[in-house]
Amino acid sequence: RSPDVPPNAALTLEVELLVARDAPDLELLSGKEKIELANRKRERGNFFYQQADYVLAINSYDIALKVIGSSSKVDFSPDEEAELLDVKVKCLNNLAASQLKLDHYEAALKSCNLVLEHQPGNIKALFRKGKVLAQQGEYGEAIPILKAALKLEPSNKTIHAELSKLVKKHADQKNVETEMYRKMLGNPGAASAPAKCRDKLPWSIPWKWLFGATAIALGGVALSVVIAARN
Repeated sequence: RSPDVPPNAALTLEVELLVARDAPDLELLSGKEKIELANRKRERGNFFYQQADYVLAINSYDIALKVIGSSSKVDFSPDEEAELLDVKVKCLNNLAASQLKLDHYEAALKSCNLVLEHQPGNIKALFRKGKVLAQQGEYGEAIPILKAALKLEPSNKTIHAELSKLVKKHADQKNVETEMYRKMLGNPGAASAPAKCRDKLPWSIPWKWLFGATAIALGGVALSVVIAARN
């Protein structure tokens, strides 16, 4: 039979509030209660992440982290402290993944670094940090980080593939930049420019170098004009 509500119908809904509860006092939560609350918020973030709603996922992970980081008037056992740290690391890793999806590279880098402060050998954080740096054109920094992750998990094919891709990009990048320096300075020896100046993408060369080269070129033109005028 035809549906009771036809397509494109304008609906008016009446909602009745049945129950209202005050938010818990985070300072009075036991270790177990705080862990359970933080995990519920984290799992909510995971739900939004799976739905590709990364903004709401980030919001949920942020709330979970605030729960974990809130002050407490209750003493926690060492096991509860360790479990809270474990939940915190999971939230930060998931937060970094969501931030990466939205191209929020600086925020993702910060989240990865917070994980690595607690767990320097966290493979997910190392891998994501390497990906963030690669997206920013920092191949020279990204490659050692991915190598460190691969050393911890040599059989990880995803890290292998990402590392191989970055090594090739880094080599191509240095070749292009060497040619650019040679053309800019008109000096075949420009290929020996400092390595740290070649760790950026060709289109990410620091502005001070471009401005400096431009200033030198303009200065030369101006000097030629003055000399010609005097002659």
